[in-house]
Amino acid sequence: MHSNRKKRKSEMSALEVSLAGNCLFVILELIMAIYTCSQAVLLDAVYDGVELSMIFVSMSLLPLLYKPSNEKRPFGYLQVESLFVMIKGIVMTAVTFGLIVNNFQLMLHGGRHVNFSVIAYFELSSTILSVIFIVILSKLNKNLDSPIVTVEIQEWKVDTIASMGMTVAFFLPVIITSNWFQPFTPYLDQIIAIILSVFMLPTPMKSVVVGLRDLFLLPPEEETVQQIKDIIVPILDAYGYDKLYFDIVRTGRKLWISVYITFDKDEVSISRFKIVQDFIIRALAKHYQDFYFELLPNIEYNGNTEVIE
Repeated sequence: MHSNRKKRKSEMSALEVSLAGNCLFVILELIMAIYTCSQAVLLDAVYDGVELSMIFVSMSLLPLLYKPSNEKRPFGYLQVESLFVMIKGIVMTAVTFGLIVNNFQLMLHGGRHVNFSVIAYFELSSTILSVIFIVILSKLNKNLDSPIVTVEIQEWKVDTIASMGMTVAFFLPVIITSNWFQPFTPYLDQIIAIILSVFMLPTPMKSVVVGLRDLFLLPPEEETVQQIKDIIVPILDAYGYDKLYFDIVRTGRKLWISVYITFDKDEVSISRFKIVQDFIIRALAKHYQDFYFELLPNIEYNGNTEVIE
């Protein structure tokens, strides 16, 4: 109980750091977007604004995620986290598509001139600040392995790469002063915003897919399933079996792993069976923090209902 309370407090601290960072960025980006009339900077501001609202939701949901499971809720409230991750991905995807359409409309109306050098230096400063927040959040999440904080770190990484790209792109008109480049400058801001949007899209779309998988209790991505099998199978090979059946699902941050084993012999040592199960749990704990594991004998039903006297 004390461990959960400490983990919850640490997770809340990480979210508070991300919240403070997003507040700072939204304010600065809105000021810069108004001052420069840049669609690319406005995209960043809107994206970070949506992210900011989602952090508030994350913080309100966090206490639910630490409530224990019971008969009415065998998975506890962990599926609430999956639902939230999916909704967040849908909102981010919709916002990004909307901004792509808006920038195409601006290009059709002749584009827009902006102060490229001011935006370039602003984005360079944003890149440096984003890296600082990534380092802080990564240290806080090192012993947490929190899906919510992990998503926040991914968002910060996307912002960092985007800011780096925008820094380079907005320095182009300062570096390239040739006449052939001048006709492209009114469209440069919109082109950067569209490229940035396309670059950002995979992250929220992946969140939607992951959230749907978890909500419908489907197996997690193939890499995770294979890694689990690679850990368990070699241990059971030494025990001896006829065949194995894996049942792996994920709800939010927790993995539920059941392995049904069909033995190649009639007699089974219960004490040895328990030792093997404990050994597997220790092996899984090196890779996963929050999981439930059970090793079960698979007693096949052959259709015979006769009572043996």
